[in-house]
Amino acid sequence: MIKLNNIHKYYQTGEQSIHVLKGIDLHIKEGELVSIMGSSGSGKSTLLNILGVLDSHDAGHYHLAGQEIKHLKERHAAHLRNALIGFVFQSFNLLPFKNALENVALPLYYQKMGRKERNRRAAQYLEMVGLSDRAGHMPNQLSGGQKQRVAIARALVTQPKVILADEPTGALDSQTTAEVMEVLKHFHGLGNTIVIVTHEQDIANQTQRQIHLRDGLIDTADAAMTPEVVV
Repeated sequence: MIKLNNIHKYYQTGEQSIHVLKGIDLHIKEGELVSIMGSSGSGKSTLLNILGVLDSHDAGHYHLAGQEIKHLKERHAAHLRNALIGFVFQSFNLLPFKNALENVALPLYYQKMGRKERNRRAAQYLEMVGLSDRAGHMPNQLSGGQKQRVAIARALVTQPKVILADEPTGALDSQTTAEVMEVLKHFHGLGNTIVIVTHEQDIANQTQRQIHLRDGLIDTADAAMTPEVVV
């Protein structure tokens, strides 16, 4: 599903070039639940942005669902993101002027799906995260855990190939964290490929495989566990 070979990324600050990713090799199979960990400055946010086609790499090869991702124009990149990737963020990123149902349905609007069908599917996914009774509620009427479950439903409603979750429990208390992780694991059980970026070891321990980034490289012990077969 995801195949990175020798990925390098540089950022230019004035006359100085900063080498952020220094040759990342990473294979994630279809249906895996994987966590990416690393301290501040390790490169995990940069890696997530590349995986999500939000940023480009400077060298190496990235294949997503069999398609090489390189030098894409923004319109094509946006199309790929909408078709292949669902995002879940720590800050939820819900539109405050739209209710829960409308927030979940929004990606389907960008896919030019008709109103009746997109509302039907959005309602279906709200039910799957246990929030059918909150469909008409605005984000400011929802708890943190409810907002995150709406965000998960929104990420999944387009039936993407990959879910990328960036610190999805970082703003939640321990009980709500457990509830959100149960939702993510439920969808993983349905066959979804999920990548979670987290700094919380107890979250990483609930995934099938942990990838640790240090100074722009994957820890050698993790690299040794990289699957040989990529779906």
